[in-house]
Amino acid sequence: MEGKMSWTVADAVDYKGFPADRSKTGGWMPAALILGIEICERLSTMGIAVNLVTYLGGTLHLPSSTSANVVTDFMGTSFLLCLLGGFLADTFLGRYKTIAIFSIIQTLGTGTLALATKLPQLRPPPCHGSHTCKQANGFQMGILYIALYLIALGTGGLKSSVSGFGTDQFDEKDEKEKAQMAYFFNRFFFFISTGTLMAVTVLVYIQDEVGRSWAYGICSVSMFVAVLIFLSGTKRYRYKKSLGSPIVQIFQVIVAAINKRKMELPYNVELLYEDTPETSRIHHTDRFRFLDKAAIVGEGDLERNVGPAAGPNPWKLCPVTRVEEVKMVVALLPIWATTILFWTTYAQMMTFSVEQASTMERSVGGFQIPAGSLTVFFVAAILITLAVYDRLIMPLWKKWKGKPGFSSLQRIALGLALSTMGMASAAIAEVKRLEVARATGASATTETLPVTVFILIPQFFLVGAGEAFIYTGQLDFFITQSPKGMKTMSTGLFLTTLSLGFFVSSLLVSVVKSVTGGSNGGQGWLADNINHGRLDCFYGLLAVLGVINFALYIVSAVWFRPRKSKPAALQMETIVNGSSTAENKC
Repeated sequence: MEGKMSWTVADAVDYKGFPADRSKTGGWMPAALILGIEICERLSTMGIAVNLVTYLGGTLHLPSSTSANVVTDFMGTSFLLCLLGGFLADTFLGRYKTIAIFSIIQTLGTGTLALATKLPQLRPPPCHGSHTCKQANGFQMGILYIALYLIALGTGGLKSSVSGFGTDQFDEKDEKEKAQMAYFFNRFFFFISTGTLMAVTVLVYIQDEVGRSWAYGICSVSMFVAVLIFLSGTKRYRYKKSLGSPIVQIFQVIVAAINKRKMELPYNVELLYEDTPETSRIHHTDRFRFLDKAAIVGEGDLERNVGPAAGPNPWKLCPVTRVEEVKMVVALLPIWATTILFWTTYAQMMTFSVEQASTMERSVGGFQIPAGSLTVFFVAAILITLAVYDRLIMPLWKKWKGKPGFSSLQRIALGLALSTMGMASAAIAEVKRLEVARATGASATTETLPVTVFILIPQFFLVGAGEAFIYTGQLDFFITQSPKGMKTMSTGLFLTTLSLGFFVSSLLVSVVKSVTGGSNGGQGWLADNINHGRLDCFYGLLAVLGVINFALYIVSAVWFRPRKSKPAALQMETIVNGSSTAENKC
């Protein structure tokens, strides 16, 4: 019996629900099948996002600010829906079914987008002169929105489960498989980078030179093939039972505390309710004392439920450990809030910076660089920064400070500082571009200005380098400082900073357009034609907000009391080498 049990994985089952046989399930090969889904998801989402603004402005004839908001709303919704996907996976569907269902939804979305860009009835007629452009009507925009938000829904479900289901294929208690898991994360990052690079180079080129419908059709077909490959491994996968959503557990503590808000806390904290096993308990702390009321034992609270949910009603009485877990999450919120603005800055690299590039000289020899492909410098900055940090900064820092690298809070600070510098650089570059536009009398965004697009490289590089630091810093911070039982929540907190960053960008654009509409000859800062606007002022505003946000972050970082945990050098090495964009561990 002991020999037989050694060939099974304790916390995993096979597709029939029996204990997973180590020799027949899991390992690197099943995990590799999952990576195909990830590369196709990156190809679709990034290939659409980085070049969508040129389609909205050039083909659908939408104003510059409206085009930017469509893109940021699309990306923000994609990341926000990761929370829905994670909740469904944790509570109802499991990761396998979640990936299968939402990958099919994304396939339908990219197919719909291919049709929307192919059929003449679904786009307005071409412009005849600079003042006779007809905007897309409600029906045409409606079809576009259906396609985009099907893709966003599919992305949300996929990103919430792909990396988790990949790690489910390895047993952390087995040293050999634990090493394979680290290798999986490295390959996961490689496939993310491959998908992103293909999206901003090959796919964007096909969109501009061959046709958008062909490019989006390629995305749809490739995702469909990836789904078939994924399903082919059904018998080889290991499946882990859903443990329930931590979001529900958080609400249970909050509801119980509110219901007992008029009760007095006991003088001795030992009188608070606790039923967690001794080895898993978290000791009581004095911060956020209001939440402690969820652990006060009231009349009738100890009446136990019957059946599988035996025990006190968790909506009325929560153990101290559960309350402390929620306290830990609450303590993360100031850091969480002050990292949102970075992703607002990041959003400009996919919207206004691409619009800037579309008006500038992009020829190298006889080759015309697509405006959306300029984001390749952004990706390059991420890869270069990670390589320099891993090979140069970490060894030097270890010799000097005796630590394996910057702390998570230090990396976040670097990311915020670099993004602020990136916006200052963007403002300076835009001043130069506007000077040339006025000197040449350019009246349309379709006119190519005699100024090289390469003056935009500093802003792409600075924000890209900032992402390399802040992404790994955020991921490290939320994973190591979140409760052990709420690791899904740590990813959720990280994803909401991305989502809210894009939504804040949309809100900021709308507010700036409304407030500045009477200035600059009635054009405002964000004119329908960026040659008539003051995009430099908008970038300058983001730089100022970045300075203020950085100061608030420093205050929050000083206030925060780090959780004492076991050394996590191996874990952080994995994070640094295995993450770069908002796609990993998601």
